[in-house]
Amino acid sequence: MDLSGKVINQLPEVSGSSKSGNSWRKQEYIIETGGQYPKKVCVSIWGDKIDQFALKVGEQVTLGIDVESREYNGRWYTEVKAYKVDRSQGGAGAPVMPEVDTFYSESEEDKLPF
Repeated sequence: MDLSGKVINQLPEVSGSSKSGNSWRKQEYIIETGGQYPKKVCVSIWGDKIDQFALKVGEQVTLGIDVESREYNGRWYTEVKAYKVDRSQGGAGAPVMPEVDTFYSESEEDKLPF
């Protein structure tokens, strides 16, 4: 699933150790979607992806996300986790397509390889 929008806030990084002793870290960002009725979504990034993605407030991004819910003490908690970031929409605009040479030629030499 994809989520597109603008990064409007970065929450403090949280870290700790699991029951098995492995260290973990999580960074959460607030993404505001576009459209007539914009929505705000809290998105989590885990581990090394925090440094790899390096999201900044004000950036326009498209995130590949997974939505996961789990039950704890009779209550359900939902988390939106980002696994991919695409910045092609932000700032620079759409990539420019190169000019294509046509196959039509007035000369007798055929440009087609077959």
